[in-house]
Amino acid sequence: MYFFKKIIARFFYPLPLCLLMLISGTLLLWLSKKKRTAKFFITAGTVLLLIFSYGLPSNILLKPLESKYPPIHKVQSKKVKWIVVLGGKVVPDPNVPVTSQVAETSLHRLLEAIRLHKELPSSKIILTGGSFPPEVPASEVMAHLVQVIGLSRSVLVLETESRDTKDQARFVKEIVKNEKFFLVTSASHMPRSVALFEKLGMSPIPAPTNHLVMKSPNRHFFPPLPSSYNLYKARIAIHEYIGLVWARLRGQA
Repeated sequence: MYFFKKIIARFFYPLPLCLLMLISGTLLLWLSKKKRTAKFFITAGTVLLLIFSYGLPSNILLKPLESKYPPIHKVQSKKVKWIVVLGGKVVPDPNVPVTSQVAETSLHRLLEAIRLHKELPSSKIILTGGSFPPEVPASEVMAHLVQVIGLSRSVLVLETESRDTKDQARFVKEIVKNEKFFLVTSASHMPRSVALFEKLGMSPIPAPTNHLVMKSPNRHFFPPLPSSYNLYKARIAIHEYIGLVWARLRGQA
């Protein structure tokens, strides 16, 4: 079921979806007599690609996700013991420095957790994320980077078995029990994460980071142009909406 979910979801991402329509239209155009159907697929694929390549549509999709929980600028309660970091993408390649092995998304989460830990020196940072053998677990790679940055291994607790957010919630519950904790993940990922954790009876304090929708001082000086970055933002948003629907259909959120 895990692999089925991962594979099927990718066909709804903007770029694969548009390419599928364009390729289907091209094949119909050259290999069949269904010219009208071919024109429809090619036109629809082109229009969707243009829509997703501009900032406004992707921002409209992302904004409700990222704005649901405000960022934590200053820690109010000094009694919180745990800071949970949801693992993101890592590439455990020993041929490159550890700073290159941790993807940008995971790096944002780690830095936010370290920032919170500086305000809560007695707290423990739980790093989550497993792997597919024989790779090194994501949490191990992130722990290495945290130590390189300067934190002691003694403040880290590693969860090395999870494969997705649902697993992370389940394994974190075994560690934190019924205690409150800061939940650190990307702002767009936070609504689904909070829903999964709360469904298991936990009380996360959302600490979103890695916001993709931000006000730019230069937005009035440059004409809007299509870009791969906007495609990326649209993909992130669609991934999260699919994840929310999937979790609710399965009674996990």
